[in-house]
Amino acid sequence: MTEISASIKAKVEGWLQDPSVDEATKQELRSLENDPKELEDRFYRDLEFGTGGLRGVIGAGSNRMNRYTVARATQGFAKYILEAHAGKEGNPSVVIAHDCRHFSPEFALEAALVLAGNGIVAKLFPSLRPTPQLSFSVRALNATGGIVITASHNPPEYNGYKVYNASGGQLVPHEAERVIANIQEVSAFAQVKRLTREEAEAKGLLVWLGEAEDEAFAETVARTSVNRELLLAGAAKELVVVFTPLHGTGNVPVRRVLEKLGFTQVHIVKEQEQPDANFSTVKSPNPEEREAFAMAIELGKQAGADLLIGTDPDADRMGAVVRTATGEYEILTGNQSGSLLVHYVLSQMKEAGTLPANGAVVKTIVTSELGAAIARHYGATVFNTLTGFKYIGEKMDQFEKTQDYTYLFGYEESYGYLAGNYARDKDAVVASALICEAAAYYKRQGKTLIDVLEELYAQFGYYREALASRTLKGKDGLAKIGELMENFRSNPPQQIGGVQVNEMLDYSLGLDGLPKENVLKFLLEDGSWFCLRPSGTEPKIKFYFGVCGTSSEDASARLGRIQDEVLARVDA
Repeated sequence: MTEISASIKAKVEGWLQDPSVDEATKQELRSLENDPKELEDRFYRDLEFGTGGLRGVIGAGSNRMNRYTVARATQGFAKYILEAHAGKEGNPSVVIAHDCRHFSPEFALEAALVLAGNGIVAKLFPSLRPTPQLSFSVRALNATGGIVITASHNPPEYNGYKVYNASGGQLVPHEAERVIANIQEVSAFAQVKRLTREEAEAKGLLVWLGEAEDEAFAETVARTSVNRELLLAGAAKELVVVFTPLHGTGNVPVRRVLEKLGFTQVHIVKEQEQPDANFSTVKSPNPEEREAFAMAIELGKQAGADLLIGTDPDADRMGAVVRTATGEYEILTGNQSGSLLVHYVLSQMKEAGTLPANGAVVKTIVTSELGAAIARHYGATVFNTLTGFKYIGEKMDQFEKTQDYTYLFGYEESYGYLAGNYARDKDAVVASALICEAAAYYKRQGKTLIDVLEELYAQFGYYREALASRTLKGKDGLAKIGELMENFRSNPPQQIGGVQVNEMLDYSLGLDGLPKENVLKFLLEDGSWFCLRPSGTEPKIKFYFGVCGTSSEDASARLGRIQDEVLARVDA
């Protein structure tokens, strides 16, 4: 090996000499002997286990997603599960699901066999399932925890590993810290306990799930409808929908629930219907991006669709596109869809007399304030959490335990929504069903969702939001992100866009009873705000912006000024 540090060389040699590592993996590493930069990136750290789990590029090395990093993480998670189950009868159990990505089935089975090796029953779905179904199944099957193999909407070269607690929620920091400590105790792959598939099945430690769990999930989601009578009376049949699962897990469950609710005019983007680990028809399988909807929009024009919906690869995020009065298609932001759904769900509950006096809506600190204003209008209490649906799930658990509040709806600007108590993670299946239901309801009134959104702006204010990001890969990128955060923290701006900055909220201090997190939010005198947040799952830093104007033009102008000035400082 040439031009490689001694510490990296030792790590590479450790893998090459380890009898637990298969020959194909060793050969992949040998092929990189003359690429010291690549080897350094693969070994300069262990793939970080954040609060949500692992996510990284697939390949050999400690800083990559492979069966060994998955097995090591699972050994650490197994210890957590055994501790959580201590004193209870029988074996603990963990539900495992996976998406359509490269090596997802193999990583899911690897996790199952390591759990089995630790005496934990692994309940494994044999083929791809949505992340929210995993969350639901953990609860429905009274499991001790869950694992889902997915990298959400990351590029095809990525995969990931997320872990869940017994309530069906992703681990929050104090839980994740225990798992991380356990993982760090696994210093060699030989410490990983593992059974073969045959051994695990023979001992009843590997159980395969299937149709019964699928039907239970679909029926539960369908029951979250807030006006099912209207749908089944014919409103659903009148709505023309185009749906794209973007090559992911949403195809079967979304169509199944829509069928249960009476939607019959559902057109599927055929080119994007089947699972495809390369997501070959899109640059990014992300319903947040307009380009992902290009084929759906073309099909929408042909079919005269009222509404287009798309789900990301693991079907926990949903994007919607609405046909306007002029026949054009307008993409809704995550904030807009969330606000519309808050309004629809709460207004329908109020009309039906089922809106509880102690209702609660939960959103994140970077989510628009429009949904909050609507929720308060209907008498609901609004709670803010850090970014990540795990925190919304944690709030749901608190409500369930204390009974002080009744959870009505939770959402985040990044296209994640959940209605109902059946899960503890965002669910594109229920979001697809509810956005279609809302569109069908308003269509009977001669309105589109865009019309309703304009009514909400006129009533509550013209809210506008924006998101920008800078991708900074590798070791140098990580350092640059740290420098940016420190620069804004130690030298906060006094004015932005000609408006006084009133306050800097540094969430690394643990504000408002929230966990400590490296996030900065700046509140301006006119009610505008912007926020800096390093991504926990991708090599990027994100910048969020929010304003409320007196008109659409005023809001757009305010937003542009703040965004331009902040990003000019970032890129200087």
